[in-house]
Amino acid sequence: MKLLSRYIILLLGLLFAAAALPAQTGGKPSPRPGGAVKPAQDTLKKNKVDVDHADVFEYIQRKDTVFQKLNGSVELRQDSVYMYCDTAVIRNNTHVTATGNVLIQQGDTTSIFSDSAMYDGILRIAELYGDVILVNGEQKLFTDRLTYDLTQKLATYSNGATLTLDSTQLTSKRGYYYVQEKQIYFKDSVVVVHPEFSLRSDTLGFNTESKVVSFLGPTLISTDSSKIYTEDGYYDTENNVAAFTQNPQYQKGEQQATADTIRYDGKRSLYSLEGNARFEEGERQATADFIRYDEANDKTFLSGNARYQDEKQDIVADEITYDAKEETYSTRGRSVISDPPQILLADQVDYSEEKGLGIAFGNVVWRDTSADLTIVCEHAEYDRKTDYLKASGGRQGRPMLITSIEGDSLFMVSDTLLAIREDSVASDSARQLLAYYDVRIYKSDMQAVADSLAYKSSDSTFYFFPLRQNPIVWSDTSQFTADTVLMVLADGKIDKIFMRNDGFIINSPDELFFNQIKGKNVTAFFEENELRRMAVVGNAESVYYARDEEGGYVGVNKTICSEMLIYFGDNQVEKLKFFTEPKAEMQPMQQADHNALRMPGFSWEKERRPMRVSDLFDPDKAPPSPAALPRPAGAPAPPDEKGAELPAAPPQGVEPIGGREEE
Repeated sequence: MKLLSRYIILLLGLLFAAAALPAQTGGKPSPRPGGAVKPAQDTLKKNKVDVDHADVFEYIQRKDTVFQKLNGSVELRQDSVYMYCDTAVIRNNTHVTATGNVLIQQGDTTSIFSDSAMYDGILRIAELYGDVILVNGEQKLFTDRLTYDLTQKLATYSNGATLTLDSTQLTSKRGYYYVQEKQIYFKDSVVVVHPEFSLRSDTLGFNTESKVVSFLGPTLISTDSSKIYTEDGYYDTENNVAAFTQNPQYQKGEQQATADTIRYDGKRSLYSLEGNARFEEGERQATADFIRYDEANDKTFLSGNARYQDEKQDIVADEITYDAKEETYSTRGRSVISDPPQILLADQVDYSEEKGLGIAFGNVVWRDTSADLTIVCEHAEYDRKTDYLKASGGRQGRPMLITSIEGDSLFMVSDTLLAIREDSVASDSARQLLAYYDVRIYKSDMQAVADSLAYKSSDSTFYFFPLRQNPIVWSDTSQFTADTVLMVLADGKIDKIFMRNDGFIINSPDELFFNQIKGKNVTAFFEENELRRMAVVGNAESVYYARDEEGGYVGVNKTICSEMLIYFGDNQVEKLKFFTEPKAEMQPMQQADHNALRMPGFSWEKERRPMRVSDLFDPDKAPPSPAALPRPAGAPAPPDEKGAELPAAPPQGVEPIGGREEE
């Protein structure tokens, strides 16, 4: 009977509650069906939390408020939202206070567990307390207090939370979880722990579906060997791809990198620095508009205002590619390679450390600042270790060497130029220069042509060699020829010219009459770049035109002897000294046969003399083709023979007549 009476009381209470509903809403019954109270009824029905099950149900009416107390296996529902708990109190059918093993489910994927919860059925907002767990698919969010807006499907927390996803764990003090968009925003003391990295941030976004992390504030990512700092960007954890776009900085051991944007492709092991890119590692520095590093292949590519520096060299170009495994680098665009004391400029450079060989193309300019040498060409091969350089091509297909002697530029052009370090000399700046073929030299006070040439900076000596014809040197009004000619510089000035075998000197101030000196070996001495005296040793011959004080010709003297000395003043013969049975004949100018006085081999090579720099490239001044002509003894080696042996410095024994030049 007691049990029956309880059910009767409960039934009466439900009927009473149903009769009281219009009064609770403040409305009055409509005089006809479908009247003015229907919208209020629809709203009430929409906001109502339905009870699907409870072991014990208690209904309480207090003035305008109705309470439903539910105990045991409570099941509630509002549209597609389901709530389960141990006990619950529902106020006015819309506000729920649930305790004990609370579970809220929305859709098929989202579930929230807690110790207790308060739910507003009108706003559709749940406040959950205790051990709160939000489960969405494979993601789990743990916190002790959570606000969940079921309309927006937005979960927020402010007392700290932890998100787990597979092997990734993320914690923060505050957060916003847009469940439908599967997007979470973490703020304040954000920490991410992953098997391959850890992360600390001020503000972070995370998409639980794409597994993309968005960096929305200062962020530091650390691995076992590297660190990355950024203030904006993203990291795709699924594809291991990242972009750091605000003040990014990278550090790995001695490596440091900065750029406007840093990108990382983990699957391909590619790092990219974009905009104001800078990379440092010990003594190495690289800057460019764009830098890409291929970690798998250990290759680095720099593009746009590219520059690479280490302890030995400084490389500037439009593009630079460096292969650390192969120890090769290449440049594209106008390139400047500074390897003091050497500087190389070119449109393109390819270099291999293993082979010890570099190749430069396009408008090549090579400088040796210590030796004050410049080579201009189209193509150059060089070796950094041995300071070997081979130059070819250029203007009219000919490379040019430029150096300074006593403040005056010397220009030298040939088909091929070689620069080689003199290994036997302690000074690093000591060099050998080899030039072949059709060598031409222009200096304001000295010009020369030869088939081939060598220069040794250690003794400041030029060696001129024959092939098709003997070399020729011009100085002011004098022309020097011989089988081999050696020109020695002292303090940047011409000091001596040695003529070996068939030395022949022609001097003419007016190109009307020619003084001639011939002998086996001839040495010319200069002071302040002017010819002062000349010593002839062996089969000496001379034709000398005497002049009076006004410069008029008074006669011509022909002399044959063993040795002779000739003294010059103002580039004119002043006096002669003859030794060992001289034979002389003086003829008046009117009686002399001036053509007959020209010695065998006489040739005034005015047309071949370079009178300006442009003459060095003039094809009309070229000698006959060297094809099939043998290289003479003592001439420099062919281009592939590095370190060609040059003649020794001029032997001191050829100083004229045992010192008689002072007599």
